[in-house]
Amino acid sequence: MLTSAELVWLMAAVAKGDQAAFERLYAATRAKLYGVALRILRRSDLADEVIQEAYLKIWNNAGSFDPKLATPITWMVAIARNRALDLIRKKGEASIEDEPAAMEAAADEPDPLARREMNEELKRLLACLGQLEEDRRRMVLLAYYSGQSREQLAAQFDAPANTIKTWLRRSLMQVRECLGS
Repeated sequence: MLTSAELVWLMAAVAKGDQAAFERLYAATRAKLYGVALRILRRSDLADEVIQEAYLKIWNNAGSFDPKLATPITWMVAIARNRALDLIRKKGEASIEDEPAAMEAAADEPDPLARREMNEELKRLLACLGQLEEDRRRMVLLAYYSGQSREQLAAQFDAPANTIKTWLRRSLMQVRECLGS
């Protein structure tokens, strides 16, 4: 896995139209982005479609990436996640869940890159998430790790969607404050 600084350099090169840099960026990040899409969509064919669209958007918008606002992987994951959620909304959740391919499972062996990612930043993030109330931590994980919508969370937590939105925002502010200290 490339360092964040190397990814920033690659993003800058991609913004200038460097195809070799884009190939390196793709090779370094495809497993992570595909995992995000597959976890949300639960179908490899839809995840493939989302990843193709996400990388097209990354190629076209690399110049708008600002390393002061996010790490490259965070920016790219957000693009893939948003594309996956858009696809769910467009196709309707029932059609995705009814497909037999939805039962496809990820490989039993953990990806070696996934083990490397358990670094100090992730440990800090987990510690900060641990400081949240149990319901708020569960809500944040369901929203941002599992890709559940506010409406799904509202039904699950028996609260209005706008309340869920407020709770998520406050929880993320608390995590951000914790990470900043």
